[in-house]
Amino acid sequence: MYTRILVATDGSPLSKKAVKDAIALSASLGAGLVVLNVVPRYPMSYFEGGANISPQEIGRVEKEWADRGQAIADAVQKSAEAAGVKAKAVIAKSDVVATSILSAAKKNKCDLIVMASHGRKGLSRILLGSETQQVLTHSTIPVLVLR
Repeated sequence: MYTRILVATDGSPLSKKAVKDAIALSASLGAGLVVLNVVPRYPMSYFEGGANISPQEIGRVEKEWADRGQAIADAVQKSAEAAGVKAKAVIAKSDVVATSILSAAKKNKCDLIVMASHGRKGLSRILLGSETQQVLTHSTIPVLVLR
């Protein structure tokens, strides 16, 4: 059915549930697992009076975020391999999470995306946006959304 599954995780309790289910699904299908953590870029201010931060400081912070993201993905990879699932941990550096998820799925030839959703409704969904909704809208492969 599925041969390679991508699971997106940010290390939050909700995404840990998606990870657990993705590992179980991969194990039951004999599918490989690609673990993705999307790392944001440092926000830049282009307004007058904005804080002036050195490029070295920005680089340090972005490296710290990337290291944290890699650690999250590596921990999931380790858990998957302990369950007998062949897994690959990857990070993407981007502020556009949904696009990064879709790109990683395509690059790694995944045939299913597993991710969590907070299930927000109404105004909070409009104000906060929904990466899950963007993935669902633009994906050409199946997406399994867990709450």
